[in-house]
Amino acid sequence: MKIRILIATIVASLSAPVAYAQSSDSALTLGKVDVHKHSEGQLSAHQVLTSVDVLGADQIQDKQVQHSWELLGQMPGIQLTETRQGAESGKVSFRAFNGEGYLNAIKTLIDGVPSNVNSGNQRFIDMLFPLEISYIEVVRGTNDPRYGLHNIGGNVNFGTRQGDNYTDARVSYGSYNTRDAQLAVGRESDGFAQNYFFGTQASDGYRDHDRSKKYAVGGKWFYGSADDGMRIGLTARAYHHEAEEPGFMTEAELKADRRGSQRRNANDFDDRDMHQFGLHADLTLAPTVFLSSKLYYNRYEDSRQVTFSDLPTGNAPRQRRVWDETQAGMLTALTWQARDELTLEAGVNYEHQDNGYIRQRFSYSEPTDFDAPPARVQNDDRHTFDNWGAYVQAIYQPTEGLKIVPAYRVDRFSGDTRLPGGVTGTLQRYGTIGQPKLSVVQSLGARANVYANWGRTFQVLTGSTAPAYLTAGQAVMRPSTNTGMEVGLKFSPFAGSQARLAVWQQDAENETSNMPATGTTVTLGKTRRRGGDAQASAQLGDKWTVWASHAYQEAKIVRDGRDGALSLKGREVAAVPRRISNIGLEYQATPALQLGLQGRAQGDYYLEERNGTGKYGDFAVLDLSAKYQISPTLNVDMQIRNVTDREYAYVWYDSFFWTQVQPMFSPAAGRSIYVGLSMRL
Repeated sequence: MKIRILIATIVASLSAPVAYAQSSDSALTLGKVDVHKHSEGQLSAHQVLTSVDVLGADQIQDKQVQHSWELLGQMPGIQLTETRQGAESGKVSFRAFNGEGYLNAIKTLIDGVPSNVNSGNQRFIDMLFPLEISYIEVVRGTNDPRYGLHNIGGNVNFGTRQGDNYTDARVSYGSYNTRDAQLAVGRESDGFAQNYFFGTQASDGYRDHDRSKKYAVGGKWFYGSADDGMRIGLTARAYHHEAEEPGFMTEAELKADRRGSQRRNANDFDDRDMHQFGLHADLTLAPTVFLSSKLYYNRYEDSRQVTFSDLPTGNAPRQRRVWDETQAGMLTALTWQARDELTLEAGVNYEHQDNGYIRQRFSYSEPTDFDAPPARVQNDDRHTFDNWGAYVQAIYQPTEGLKIVPAYRVDRFSGDTRLPGGVTGTLQRYGTIGQPKLSVVQSLGARANVYANWGRTFQVLTGSTAPAYLTAGQAVMRPSTNTGMEVGLKFSPFAGSQARLAVWQQDAENETSNMPATGTTVTLGKTRRRGGDAQASAQLGDKWTVWASHAYQEAKIVRDGRDGALSLKGREVAAVPRRISNIGLEYQATPALQLGLQGRAQGDYYLEERNGTGKYGDFAVLDLSAKYQISPTLNVDMQIRNVTDREYAYVWYDSFFWTQVQPMFSPAAGRSIYVGLSMRL
């Protein structure tokens, strides 16, 4: 019903007289995109794609967050999965995909470098601190041909600061003894740009046994300019994080003491290291021909000790998980402006992964004794994973107001696994996965355009064991294809405003719920995701800035191949809330004083695909902020998170590992206050 109402709204808007202005660019931006621009010929997302949102530097760099994925909570339609277990803190998702880890559907990039781990999880985001980020760009839907692996529902690119001359520092202190320090330095002269960053954070945490400390360092060195024919650069960053895990609670434990940690979790801990290196080259081969290339190397090392339950039977609830993953790859794109009305682009990518995974299970003790010999070693695996991909796309503008963007992408995969006992196998034989795509944008006068897109993406299995790999007796599986479509209207009701209304649908064939860390794979079958988005922002005079968004979504299993009572047909996919909303307001009270308000809300959801557990997980939180400019180079700010002290929690269902069946909770922090000092030296 809500989707039909939104469709009617769009139709009414299209049939009404249009006296607005709009180019064929359908991107919406919140805040100032403070990116140091270099003239480049490669097509940007907002030039080509039709459902793009950008969050600018002024909405990022002074925000107080524990992890940078939290910043996306300001953006429309973004679901935050707040697991809050030390370094395993949470992640973002959208388009009715969830953040549970069973279908990681969001491609993540840092400065255009692929930044997902093998499973598709977004752990590399944690390498970034807010002061280093220049913008965050979110592309929704299935029509982006640039990426294949993990790009099922869309992608997120974190752009970091590049070039320019600055020395910025920020220190803050707040609730739960949280200390944060960041330093960003940029220098640029005579064609040589260098940027450096250091960030560190430590906290005692909201709960008992919740201490955390981490640091990140990074550098970027670029020489030349695409305007002069060549620009080359090197990026490097390293990250280290040590964190206790307070553990998941039963409902009774949550009610007894939501800030406590059970004795069983007293030895739960995570030690994580991540590194990323990138070599970038942009070449102008001719006035209308541009080549962009990236070579990259990612390293992910993680040792996690985790206890899920106090059951004295079995050893499944008490585990040590160790990841050792290496990725090396390249992306290259060639762009040719053939005529004023036609631009062509072709790209190719390759990624090789060499991954190790160890999972040990421990006998019952309280707390778990991870120094004891494990009761069982379930995984001691080594596997390779290789991906070749290529795409072509064109921008054709037959008239000034019409843009047509057809595209086609192909991907191929290969790899081998080596398991204990001499067991080996090759990766599933997916063949060549074709992905046609099409986007169209039609301008409707000076301040509005209507757009539509259609495209296909895919899911392949990750992890080291069957069914991702063809060990003895394992059946061949096809890739799961996702076919999506969207229609929307972007318009500007008045000067200084921007708005978007959209409806979308995405159908998957043979969708699989796959958790490499636990070896859990369940075929869901055919699924259908659909929803509607409404968002708007406006600058009201010199003092007021407001924005709001609301997303309605649903994900259901349409057909699963099971019979009778076993069938999941018509059930909702787990952990997908029906609604996601946010609001924001900034008021420039005086030239020196700025006040802010931000709120976000999320609906409840079923915890498993049988929909028999009831619904959990809804919340609505409100944050307040104030910033005072002491001098041109110094300002102080105060941020109050969850100002109403709303009690809410992330909830999951613990039936995957053992026979106990009950919801498990990880409570979010209550009201917290932080004071920060920002300096531009």
